[in-house]
Amino acid sequence: MAFGTQDEPDDVMNEINMTPLVDVMLVLLIIFIITVPVMKHAVNVELPRVTNEIQQTKPKTIALSVDSQGNYHWNEAPVQDSELLTRLQAEALKVPQADLHIRGDKDVRYERVAQVMAAAQQAGIKKIGFITEPKN
Repeated sequence: MAFGTQDEPDDVMNEINMTPLVDVMLVLLIIFIITVPVMKHAVNVELPRVTNEIQQTKPKTIALSVDSQGNYHWNEAPVQDSELLTRLQAEALKVPQADLHIRGDKDVRYERVAQVMAAAQQAGIKKIGFITEPKN
């Protein structure tokens, strides 16, 4: 006795039955919910309390100004062109290396500021910044 006729094609199931998968996931979820609070109980140990302050050695900054006449000022003290390279080389050897902040007057020739940048590069200064004033 045949349950179906031969004219009907056998239907192949093309989708996965999700019910067993959901059941397994729910069981795992319940197991994790129960076991996590149990794992948190540990031996009670009173730890010592200390303060830990991070000590950061900040490099000092060198303010090198170029006035409108093209004269150099090392941290507000006048410096000659011949001394500039030796001072920059001495600062380049220090650890941590100082930051060089160049302040150029708006009326100074760009050549004087470029000479400072070239001397700093030749000396080995790695951080050079330019100080400007915001427009009002």
